[in-house]
Amino acid sequence: MTTLNAGAPALRTSPGAGARIWRVVRLNLVNKWTTIYVPVMIMFFIWLVNWLIWWIIWGATAPADRATAMDGTQWSGGAFYIFVYMLVVGIQVISATFPFALGYSVTRRDFSLGSGLTFLLLAAGYAVGFAVLSMVEEWTNGWGLGGHLFTSVYFAGESFAGRLFIVFSGMLFFFAIGAFSAALFMRWRLYGVLAVIAGLVLVLVGGAALITFTGSWAAVGTWFVANGPVGVTAWLLLPTALFALAGFAVLGRATPRS
Repeated sequence: MTTLNAGAPALRTSPGAGARIWRVVRLNLVNKWTTIYVPVMIMFFIWLVNWLIWWIIWGATAPADRATAMDGTQWSGGAFYIFVYMLVVGIQVISATFPFALGYSVTRRDFSLGSGLTFLLLAAGYAVGFAVLSMVEEWTNGWGLGGHLFTSVYFAGESFAGRLFIVFSGMLFFFAIGAFSAALFMRWRLYGVLAVIAGLVLVLVGGAALITFTGSWAAVGTWFVANGPVGVTAWLLLPTALFALAGFAVLGRATPRS
């Protein structure tokens, strides 16, 4: 007796939610030059330029004055580049990968969750690297010259865990802004992006006006001092979550167009 199903191909089981989301992560990280290699190379170049400047100052300073020659470097903003670049990565991940993912029948929900996980992993990796470099900078007394780049005033005085949290949260904030901007462009093109930017500018100007007319700038300064870098960064998680949720909602109705 012949079985009816003889020779029929075995039924495939569809991948689970975790596997589908991880596929999006792998898709987002295909171009490692954009997400990993280029920012690391540029950060190394920024460090190298700073080190050369410190070395010139060190060499041109009398030995008796070298202890205080690098006092101004604790206000360096060179390390801020890596945060701004994460905004660019957020834009690129959504704008470059979203149309391709939809072409392979990836749902908008899976793409949003996979992209969010991608940002979490990248933020964690860069935060660990940044925090480790800050500790090395301290152990070597500013790379042998008393300079500050990874231990500038925004991170100095914090423990390893505190620096890790500051960098991780800061990067998530910029990732969320970048992803939200790209989602707006996908949904409403340039006009949508400009409209939201205009709205945010009005909100910021309105907030500044309110603080000014109520004479509350001293209270604002006190709040920053009282919370410190870790506390202020923790508050960044609120707008980060709002941008992420807004981006998820907008992307749910976005349609890639040329």
